[in-house]
Amino acid sequence: MSEPTRRRALAAGAAVAAGGLAAQAAPASAATPAASPSAGSAPGSAAMAPGHDHGAPEPFDEVYRGRRIEGRATAGGHHGSGYGVFIDGVELHVMRNADGSWISVVSHYDPVPSPRAAARAAVVELRGAPLVPFN
Repeated sequence: MSEPTRRRALAAGAAVAAGGLAAQAAPASAATPAASPSAGSAPGSAAMAPGHDHGAPEPFDEVYRGRRIEGRATAGGHHGSGYGVFIDGVELHVMRNADGSWISVVSHYDPVPSPRAAARAAVVELRGAPLVPFN
């Protein structure tokens, strides 16, 4: 028998992953009835596709260590996330990683579990300094 090659290992892993994704998608689509727009709802609205938020984080607005931090849905945003985090009204550039963790431009190498945690980590790292807008 020949030794396994990297190409064979990658192909086998991709086949297993594709099979697992197909198995996860099948029960979800079978259990959910086809969505039909209700009277008065706009196409693409949440009423048309219930539970279709794709794990969008909850909005927040609080004062942390004397700084006002906010997180809310926005139109577009960096990386098309549609979610913005603000410190004292200035946008903190945040990004969601593939594993669901979040990073910010201030604490890029320290992933955290939520945008709120990213804002708090940035406040700690800034040590009272103002956040400069990231363009």
